[in-house]
Amino acid sequence: MEGFHRPVMLAEVVASLRLRAGAAVVDGTVGGGGHAEAILEATAPDGILIGIDADDEALAAAGQRLARFGKRAALVKGNFAELEGILAEQKIGTVDGILLDLGVSSHQLDSPERGFSFSQEAPLDMRMDRSRPQTAADLVGSLPWEELARIIKGFGEERMAGRIARAIVAERERSPIRTTTDLAGIVVRTLPPGAERQKIHPATRTFQALRIAVNDELTSLRRAVEDGTEQLKPGGRFSIISFHSLEDRIVKNAFRAGEKGCSCPPDLPVCGCNAKPKLRVITRKPVTPGDEELTSNPRARSAKLRTAERI
Repeated sequence: MEGFHRPVMLAEVVASLRLRAGAAVVDGTVGGGGHAEAILEATAPDGILIGIDADDEALAAAGQRLARFGKRAALVKGNFAELEGILAEQKIGTVDGILLDLGVSSHQLDSPERGFSFSQEAPLDMRMDRSRPQTAADLVGSLPWEELARIIKGFGEERMAGRIARAIVAERERSPIRTTTDLAGIVVRTLPPGAERQKIHPATRTFQALRIAVNDELTSLRRAVEDGTEQLKPGGRFSIISFHSLEDRIVKNAFRAGEKGCSCPPDLPVCGCNAKPKLRVITRKPVTPGDEELTSNPRARSAKLRTAERI
């Protein structure tokens, strides 16, 4: 199942979680099972893993890869934001480690019918969980330009968001925008000459923004960090791999807030919230892939790994 999704920073992730025999670990984005396999090996002979994913194809691939571990691996369809409820259903209390590997898997990018990539013509879908009702095509086909601009700027950090949103609305009045290449073409035609010579494709930020909106990714991440912290045993580790600045900022700030405890305004002379620190940040600077990994897996280039420990 290595072709499904190559696990990023595998050795670094295993080290960050400080695994031991018998540990209970959650992989909230199990994908093809690459990280999960290494976690189960490191927690042998009796460690358990709860693997969560919203993608049915990912769960099927992980099921094949992890079959040799038998009952030590429990796979659940769901969103990592539902961690507390999933652990309750599995009759598991607190755990020793949690891993989230955010973003789109190689399998999803390389499956044109999923609509995550503009490299091939495909339906404009972008749903991680294909049972969700709303696709990217639904968003670009129905939202007013102001809302589209907000999404593209806020989730894609695209400076030309307003111009792109207006172009989308103008184009859909002529004909529906149904495919990835339809949307990518609109973005390319809208941006100033020379944009196509940038390091990334001109449509990259717009596609990222719509994917985040379709899957409500940032809201899920915030909830997962908050709830996941509560599900960790003292000394348990929480490791998160992010792939763009919005995700990384949320993780960094959430870990720092958990370490600080108090959430009162800085100018308040005495703490009024009485909140206690819950985390100790392990990675003051994020861990990034080494040169060897970047050579063999260029898609790992933007990955950042951050880890915190429950206190």
